[in-house]
Amino acid sequence: MQTLDTLKKQFLYYKTLAEKAMNQIPETALFSVPTPESNSIAIIVQHLSGNMKSRFTDFLESDGEKPWRNRDAEFESQITSPSELWEAWNQGWDVFFNSLNALSSADMQRIVYIRNEGHTVEEALLRQLAHYPYHIGQIVFLAKMLVSDSWQTLSIAKNASKSYNDEKFEREKAIKHFTDSEIEKHKKNEN
Repeated sequence: MQTLDTLKKQFLYYKTLAEKAMNQIPETALFSVPTPESNSIAIIVQHLSGNMKSRFTDFLESDGEKPWRNRDAEFESQITSPSELWEAWNQGWDVFFNSLNALSSADMQRIVYIRNEGHTVEEALLRQLAHYPYHIGQIVFLAKMLVSDSWQTLSIAKNASKSYNDEKFEREKAIKHFTDSEIEKHKKNEN
């Protein structure tokens, strides 16, 4: 599997995790701030969206820290409704995936800049693959705290590792991405 294909699947996996977490909580909880130094899910979404738009607008041609970006404002409450939150979320991911899907394997060693620091495209994507899941983990953690006992796990349920592993080991060995099974299930459910 090509590195670029693997990266696309990883980013889609983390995007989906956050969406599944956010969809489990009441809309008003998207704006909850557990402590004075914490960020709400809405603020984390603002930041992720701002980062994606800045980094991936004109990705191969201009610095990833755009002059029009106001990073500090991303950590101030600007989003006031769930519809604004989902709009910001989708806008950021659309910009990101449009740029990612336009790349070819040949682009992976090209140089892009973030605050005048050169990265290969591959390094820049790996940088974001560390950054976005960091914040998505925060979203998942906050959502899990906010729904408490009604939380539906996004991973292997507690005390279910043995049955999960048994199911995996009943299958023949195959080279594939770990999310391929989820994608197959999703496609079956759509039909």
